Amino acid sequence: QLQVVDSGGGSVQPGGSLRLSCHASGFVLKYYDIAWFRQAPGKEREGVSCINNNGDITTYADSVKGRFTISRDDAKNTAYLQMNNLTPGDTALYYCAASASFRCTSEGMEGAYSYWGQGAQVTVSS
Repeated sequence: QLQVVDSGGGSVQPGGSLRLSCHASGFVLKYYDIAWFRQAPGKEREGVSCINNNGDITTYADSVKGRFTISRDDAKNTAYLQMNNLTPGDTALYYCAASASFRCTSEGMEGAYSYWGQGAQVTVSS
């Protein structure tokens, strides 16, 4: 079965950190662009960060720049989103997505993705 599974969500206090993981099974992740999206209740889904298949392009939403870091370990068929200095505004359901087409550019991460994770809940509150 071809799928990505995201994990690592949880509840933290403001200023805390979490690392989300996105593990691919059934396909080789190194050929894919990876993106993280999030959706908070009552809000539109937004792109958070992406990394291209070569790993030489990473892009971040303005709201997370300097706090979040995206990376990939192709040997483990896994991508990560390290989230530091979390704020209540980061509370959302986070999804990873993979695309064999070029989706991650310096401008953003728009377009269709072939695989989506089931979502990892991140809650930031005091």
